[in-house]
Order: sequence, then C-alpha cells, then structure tokens
Amino acid sequence: MVLMTEHDSKKMFSSYGISVTKEFVAKDRHEASVYAERIGYPVVMKVMSSDIVHKTDSGGVVLNIHDSDDVLRAYDLIIKNVSKSNPHAKIEGVIVEEQVAGHEIIVGAKIDPQFGPVIMVGLGGIFVEVLKDVSFRVVPITEKDADEMIHELKAFSVLEGVRGQPKADISKIIKALVAVSKLVQDNPNIQELDINPLMVDSKRAVAADARIIVD
Repeated sequence: MVLMTEHDSKKMFSSYGISVTKEFVAKDRHEASVYAERIGYPVVMKVMSSDIVHKTDSGGVVLNIHDSDDVLRAYDLIIKNVSKSNPHAKIEGVIVEEQVAGHEIIVGAKIDPQFGPVIMVGLGGIFVEVLKDVSFRVVPITEKDADEMIHELKAFSVLEGVRGQPKADISKIIKALVAVSKLVQDNPNIQELDINPLMVDSKRAVAADARIIVD
C-alpha cells in the first residue's frame, strides 16, 4: 500500500472536477512566505510527506496564519515537530494553502470484502466521531443516490442552516460524491480515499484535505 501525498491526492480529485484549495508546496521558509502572499491570508500550512498518515497528530499542521511572521514561525514549528515525532519520515515540503470556511463534510471510499468499492458521506467533526452519522452506497452511484445519501444523515438539517449558520449548497456535495464514485470506478488500484473535510457553503464545495491510498 502506498499513501499519496495530500498535494498529489488533490490533483487527482481536481482532475475529476472536484474543487480543491489553492495551494503551493514550499521547499523552504522563503518560498512559504512568497506563496502565502500570493494566496492571500489567512492560510494553512501542512507538512507534505507520504510517510505521515496523520499530519495533525505529528504536529504537522498550523491554522490561522495571518502574516509573514506567522508563516516563518509555522514553517519552523512544523519541521521541528515532525522531525521529532517522525524522525525517519521524508519531508517533501510544506504545503501553503488558502484557509476555507463552511460546513465540514467527510467523503470517503474503500474496498469492502463483500461488496467491493463503497462510498460514504457524513457530516464532519463530532457528527462523525461521536454520532457516527454517515451513509454508505455501493459504487457506482447516480446523482439520485447521492441526494438520498445526504438526506439520510441524521444531522441533515444542519446543512439547511440553523441558528444563523449559512446554508450548504447540496448540489455541490452531490456532484462531489458522483465524481468520487467515478474516480474509484476508473482506478481499481485505489484501496481507500477520503476528503476530510470537504468545506461547503452556499457557493462552493472545496476539498481542504485529501488522502488516497493505492496498492
């Protein structure tokens, strides 16, 4: 099994029409600062390494970066943290990406021993971790299947906007699910993938983090 980097995973998702964060891979502190200015603040910075599955657990993610001084500190902190927590990991660079807001959605797919490729959608955060609020289908799926999956979620009403929260564009989530289904169908070497989170607001759905494992 081979873990594709987040950057390469996003390229694959993008090739199937899924919107991804604007981002660049910095090889040093100076590049990171230049890229952050090019993207516009706030930005997020993450370690890029195919040896690290959980970037946050390794201290390889810094959010809410608002100026060039923050960029330099974040770069040094990420390298220091990852070198300590994963001393044998090959660090291929540091991703500098736009920080996006919206509803957190998780989209995933894996190979089930009985059914073959299956696709999953759920609300992110506590809805997945605590409530296990997810819906599954066997690949391939249609737009109708995707719509049904979303409406099956217990917390679906959250996406319609509650307590002043913005409404999510459900059609964008549907398109992302169908695109992931097609991606999995076209690439049988994919054993597992996820977009976590897919950030959705009233205008767009953007893959803020992505992971693909191939055999």
